[in-house]
Amino acid sequence: LDVIVLLYSDVKEQFSGETQELNIRYVNIIIMTYMAALCRNYRLVGSHYNVGRKFFSTNNKRIVDLRSDTVTQPSSAMLHAATQATTGDDVMGEDPTVTALEHYAAELFGKDEALYVPTGTMGNMCAILSHCHYNKSAEMIIGTKSHINLYEGGGYANLAGVSCKQIPEDEHAMFAFDDIRDAYFCDDDVHYAKSTLICLENTHNMLGGVALPASYISSIGKLARERDMKLHIDGARIMNAAVALNTSPSSLCEGADSISICLSKGLGAPMGSVLVGETEFIRLARRARKRLGGGMRQAGVIASMGMHALTNNVDRMSDDHSRAQRIASKLKDAGFFLPRDGKVDTNIVFFALPENSKLTKEELPPKMFEKYGVKIAGGYSKGGRMFRLVTHMDVDDEGVDAAIEGIISLCVP
Repeated sequence: LDVIVLLYSDVKEQFSGETQELNIRYVNIIIMTYMAALCRNYRLVGSHYNVGRKFFSTNNKRIVDLRSDTVTQPSSAMLHAATQATTGDDVMGEDPTVTALEHYAAELFGKDEALYVPTGTMGNMCAILSHCHYNKSAEMIIGTKSHINLYEGGGYANLAGVSCKQIPEDEHAMFAFDDIRDAYFCDDDVHYAKSTLICLENTHNMLGGVALPASYISSIGKLARERDMKLHIDGARIMNAAVALNTSPSSLCEGADSISICLSKGLGAPMGSVLVGETEFIRLARRARKRLGGGMRQAGVIASMGMHALTNNVDRMSDDHSRAQRIASKLKDAGFFLPRDGKVDTNIVFFALPENSKLTKEELPPKMFEKYGVKIAGGYSKGGRMFRLVTHMDVDDEGVDAAIEGIISLCVP
């Protein structure tokens, strides 16, 4: 409360020379922006989540949150962009900020049009509904470890009415071409659903942020077209892939028919995804978004933060990748197990404890938070032996040092 009073006094003093009456709306926005900046800079272990209790913790440790790149806080510049956004009713197609974001994303990926949606899961679902719109016995081919298969609530079945064939990915997140051919069915037999869609994931979350190259995507796209199928990319972290491969998004995804791009992961926006594709595909996806309850009104407020993310937070992703690679190298040298012999493409690191670890897999996360203020996520893979660390724009070199020191000192005898 003291902080808010001081901020209010500061804002009032700034406005006093210009106007006699304060616009309460903008005062509140400015205060919220300052408070968000404070929370971003002083994310301390303790009861800071509840401003009504105690903002600063007596523990006095910074939080380093490596559970996901979805935990980032919007920057002050991003929040400022939201306060300046011009808005309209997007369901009526009248929000200029949303339209600008969609046009920018479509051009960035070399596609005809784009659609702004609230979440990545909805982006993928809109893509499935659009690609399978005219085929009521559709089947899609997806990876066994893909996000669409594991973490999107089975929406392709219970919402889209689409069946699927799951085929394995290798350690490089690639399908064997023979597996795709074996999984394919046309509609010349009444017993079979018609193979309509192939879905790739780039980067691939459960395989450690592996980046699929343009050559592979083009090959899969060619195979799909030869069999009258479409290729969709779940590109929740597609910008990480483009940065890691040092290529443009349009070149990387030239062989795909559609791509969903998440703005709230490594790009740092608080919410939103963009789906890109050809004109008719987006028309049908827009209809699907409405059926899924994803139509938004003055969405320019949040779309402006997505635009800020796309235009300001892409190049810096290489820093996240370097930090993840440093974590992987240090853990491998200390005797931890890492998939792909410790090779890390982007910002995700999976690891398992050494056999002689001083702590169990259940003990490590709470100890890391208690002693080092570092949050990590465990329970991945069969038996839950794997941990996942994800670097992002809110984790700096000091935070990475704390994570490395904590994991090694707590586990290695």
